[in-house]
Amino acid sequence: MKLSNRRIQRHRRLQLPMTSMIDVVFLLLIFFLTTASFVPTERDLESSMRVQASRATASDFQPAVVDVVPGRSGFVYRLGQRELDDPDQLVDLLARFENKAQGAFVRVSDRAPFLMAAAAVQACKTAGFASVSYIPLGEEP
Repeated sequence: MKLSNRRIQRHRRLQLPMTSMIDVVFLLLIFFLTTASFVPTERDLESSMRVQASRATASDFQPAVVDVVPGRSGFVYRLGQRELDDPDQLVDLLARFENKAQGAFVRVSDRAPFLMAAAAVQACKTAGFASVSYIPLGEEP
């Protein structure tokens, strides 16, 4: 007589631990819910630019542009059609601008001395401009 264990094996079924699987599913669900971004897409955002009717004048649209370029006697500060040698005169002239919130631009030739370029930037700051942008001009022909 052969003793067999087949009957006992047939009645046993494979059982998966469902408790652990449910724990993992809930942890993944919580992870994805907490890391998801519910920010509206860019095209749905409201524009921050508003159109306003204002009393605009021609001077509102002309920024202050100071050029440090070669002149008759060495390098000079050029503001519009005026050429100045003294940074204090440049400060006085820049102080007359009304649109200081738009900022100023300092364009400097490559051959200009560093002291003059730094003095032009400082003159714009002293005159009260909100921001000053430095723009290299490159070589003058």
